[in-house]
Amino acid sequence: MSTNLAALSQAGVSIWLDDLSRDRINSGNLAELIRDKHVVGVTTNPTIFAGALSDGEAYDEQVRQLAARGADVHATVRELTTTDVRNAADVFRDVYTSTGGLDGRVSIEVDPGLARDTDKTVAEAADLWKTVDRPNVLVKIPATEEGLPAITKTLAQGISVNVTLIFSVERYRAVIDAYFAGLEQAKANGHDLSAIQSVASFFVSRVDSEIDKRLEAIGTDEALGLRGEAAIANARLAYAAYEELFSSERWQALKADGANPQRPLWASTGVKNPDYSDTRYVDGLVVAGTVNTMPEATLEASADHANVTGDTVSGTAEQAQAVFDKLAAAGIDITDVFITLENEGVEKFDKSWGELLDTVSGQLEKAKG
Repeated sequence: MSTNLAALSQAGVSIWLDDLSRDRINSGNLAELIRDKHVVGVTTNPTIFAGALSDGEAYDEQVRQLAARGADVHATVRELTTTDVRNAADVFRDVYTSTGGLDGRVSIEVDPGLARDTDKTVAEAADLWKTVDRPNVLVKIPATEEGLPAITKTLAQGISVNVTLIFSVERYRAVIDAYFAGLEQAKANGHDLSAIQSVASFFVSRVDSEIDKRLEAIGTDEALGLRGEAAIANARLAYAAYEELFSSERWQALKADGANPQRPLWASTGVKNPDYSDTRYVDGLVVAGTVNTMPEATLEASADHANVTGDTVSGTAEQAQAVFDKLAAAGIDITDVFITLENEGVEKFDKSWGELLDTVSGQLEKAKG
């Protein structure tokens, strides 16, 4: 058992793994991570599945069966990915039960090609929820402008949602509003609010990557001195917004009806700059009632040398805002940064989805002989 990860868990941070594959499930590795590394959930995305299906032979038998049935590539991808998520959800069932449904969650994302289409996203989310057919699944919906009403409509059906690709505090506030509206509609539709869970995936490292690049292009001493400051400051401002909105009268009314808070989830916590500590997005974002979903390399680094010293988020909003004031003064167009990151995030997952379709198409052709 890792004492560092134990300390993180005891500080109230739920540790989720940002990865999934059939090999990881079938080998028993996922169960080992639950037992030895305090892992209490899994997130997936199109990039993760594209990697999993292109590596190894674990999917060959199911692909052969689907090819024999005449399944097309889209139906095959749906069957392969939902099978993995369903099986992972079963591995986490004891965690789900022991935490009263808070953790033990496995996320699966809607087709990223639908990120700008509200109605198709809602339909896809409902279909994924029905197909996986496990209470501990979360359906991932991107926080694009078109995704916001889809989040509300999906929650209104009693479906638990992981809101993904959140980069700015402004958009995060809109996500919380969509969550509240979804719960209000779910109640009106007769759903048990206590059965609905949600997380809001706030992306971290990509913010530093984009802003650092722009600071280096500006090149002044002032600009260069701000490198590596933005991502954690941005997440800390998001947490301050969370505290504010989840103490509102609107939330108190929902809470009285049994609603669960939508936990902030720190996503994109793998460090991309080798000059930075590989646990900086773990150490700097410790606060109770949050989730940190980690790539395996970050999980292992955190187990080895994370510096968990207690809450590193509460009470930091003023300091975090000062960072953004300095960034603006140095010439960073913050609004453009967040627009760029959202567009790139959607495009990246869409590209991975295309690679996934290509991989599976090739496997189907091979299976048909």
